[in-house]
Amino acid sequence: MTANDRARMRDFYDDLGEGEWLRLESSPRGRVAYEVHRQFLERFVRPGDRVLEIGAGPGRFTFDLARLGAEIDVTDFSQVQLDLHRQHVGVTDAEIAVASRALLDICDTSRYDDETFDVVLAYGGPLSYAFEQTEEAFGGLLRITKPGGYVVASVMSWLGSWRYFLRGALEEMNEVGEDAIDLVLTTGDLRHSQTVHVCQMFRARDVSVLVAKCGGEMAAMSSSNWASLNDADVLEELETNADRWERFIRHEIAACAEPGALDGGTHILFAAQRQ
Repeated sequence: MTANDRARMRDFYDDLGEGEWLRLESSPRGRVAYEVHRQFLERFVRPGDRVLEIGAGPGRFTFDLARLGAEIDVTDFSQVQLDLHRQHVGVTDAEIAVASRALLDICDTSRYDDETFDVVLAYGGPLSYAFEQTEEAFGGLLRITKPGGYVVASVMSWLGSWRYFLRGALEEMNEVGEDAIDLVLTTGDLRHSQTVHVCQMFRARDVSVLVAKCGGEMAAMSSSNWASLNDADVLEELETNADRWERFIRHEIAACAEPGALDGGTHILFAAQRQ
C-alpha cells in the first residue's frame, strides 16, 4: 500500500464524515446488515474483555461493546472519524467503557505487546485497505490477541459487491473500458477503477487462505446480507410488522452463515483465533 493509497482512503473517510454513522441505519438493507454484524459480534465478546476496536468510526459498534461489558481501546485512521466518535459516544454512558482513543493504521500494530487483547475488532473493512500488506496486517492482529481470544473482522465482498453494484459496474465500464473492469473482476482490486472508494475485495476462500497463512484458525464466517441485498420495498413492508421483522432477521442471519451464501453480501464477516 503506497502513501498515496493511504491518503486517498483517509480523505474518503474524512469526507464521508457523518455518513459513516448513517450507513447502517439509513436503509432497511443497512439495518439488516447492522443486526447481522451485531449478533455475530456478540458470540465472541464476554464481560470484562479488553477489546481493541480498529476502524471504530463514529462508534456504532462501540455502543454494543460497552453494552457487552468490554473495556475498549478505540482507534481509527481518520481524525475526523475519531472526533465524531467522541461526539457520539462521549456524551453517553458508553464513554465509561472507552479506555483510550488513538489514530491507528491497521498495517502497523507494533505499539501493542503480544497477547494484549481478548478481542480485536476490525469491522467496516479496514483489512480491505491493506492491499499488499494484508498478510502483515492480519498477522499483527493475531499477534496482539490473547490465546483463546478472537480477531473479529469484516472485509469487502468481491462477488456480492459485483452482484449488488452491477449497474454501477456497467457505468464504470463505459468510463474506464472493459480491460480495467476485467482487472477489477479478476483481482478484486478497485485501484484499477476510477472509484473514489478504493479497496481490496475478497472472496470467502481468500479470507480462509489469509487466516491459515497467518497461523490462525477460522471460528466462524458470515455474509452481511443475503435475501436483504435487494428489494428495498419488500424489506420496508416487512419492517412495519415487528414480529415478521424479528422472524426475518433470525432467518436472514442463519442464511448468511450458510456456506453457499458467504460470498453473497457486500461484506464478509469472520472470526479467527491463533492456532
